[in-house]
Amino acid sequence: MNLVNSKTNQFKLIAHAEGISLLLILFITMPLKYIMEWGLPNKVVGMAHGILFLIYVVFILVLAIDEKWQKRKLFIGLLASILPFGTFYFVKRWYNKTSPHN
Repeated sequence: MNLVNSKTNQFKLIAHAEGISLLLILFITMPLKYIMEWGLPNKVVGMAHGILFLIYVVFILVLAIDEKWQKRKLFIGLLASILPFGTFYFVKRWYNKTSPHN
């Protein structure tokens, strides 16, 4: 099965990758940086997370326009990008149920 064959699957892939990168920063690389004084993993994962975050935000905006989302759904999708586990919640509870492409 090709996971990147539609905008919906691409968005889900990016959302999960962004969510995982945020969790890696919070629970692995930040403790390594401040407890073990080893900052390199934080720089690497932080750069990847920054790129994934920007891609996620662009995807949210494109999907909101293409699928004519309500402002509330757009707000929750953007808010999810800064909360731990937020992107997972958004994909499961908001995007899957209301997307016309499922």
